[in-house]
Amino acid sequence: MTNFDRSAQFSDMQEMEEDFSGTKKDRDRDYSGLLQDMVLETDDVESFLEDLTRLTVDALSSSGNEVFCGVTLLRPNRVGTVASSSPEALRMDEVQYEFDDGPCLQAARTNETVLTGDISLDSRWEEYTGAISELGLKSILGVPIPLDGETRCGLNIYAREANAFSDEMVREAEDFARGASKSLRLAVRIAHLDESRENLKAAMSSRTTIDLAAGIIMAQNRCSQDAAVGILRAASSARNMKLRDVAAAVVASVGEKAPKTHFVD
Repeated sequence: MTNFDRSAQFSDMQEMEEDFSGTKKDRDRDYSGLLQDMVLETDDVESFLEDLTRLTVDALSSSGNEVFCGVTLLRPNRVGTVASSSPEALRMDEVQYEFDDGPCLQAARTNETVLTGDISLDSRWEEYTGAISELGLKSILGVPIPLDGETRCGLNIYAREANAFSDEMVREAEDFARGASKSLRLAVRIAHLDESRENLKAAMSSRTTIDLAAGIIMAQNRCSQDAAVGILRAASSARNMKLRDVAAAVVASVGEKAPKTHFVD
């Protein structure tokens, strides 16, 4: 995505903020449409999430009330920030991971919004509270981003001022997360399709090389195709090499270049 495209998206978001008096259904539609456009215009899921954090900061920040944003992904036996609006936001997320506790992790795990207006006065996360307060934070908002399967995701929003998030801002963040949920699922599906497509290309390319090598062995040994492939497999096992690499070596040994398989998109 070009800088011009990102600027246009930020402009779209600002226009939506000015027209926030619309209905909740209208806001959901606006956010979903914008985020789905982002999915189609970004190269991968990580880029989409980075843009998501920046748009969240742009939507919720105001004069004298800067916010920081990160996206946490929880998978079985693994948790981490997959995108952040700034190094400060990443550090704020990492404090929660150190204690495996905090409002944002709780939001992602329970699929419920968690808000604290002044973390220094909140007793729900005692050990975490002391550590995060040292960073000068007061307000923290955790909003779940529902995903399929066992994976959990959350939008983590921080501010240095106490009671920085009004009820209206909380609703807006929830609307934003809802739109992000639909778009993130779409982004993941697209990523899986792209990965499957690349795997298919690699497999077909390998097949071409193996078929050519088998043909060379058939000509040299006057054997069947099955016997030639058996010779390749035996060499692959004996040399602890991939079958495709053995085939490429056979092709190279007769002065041929490894064939290129051409695909039409």
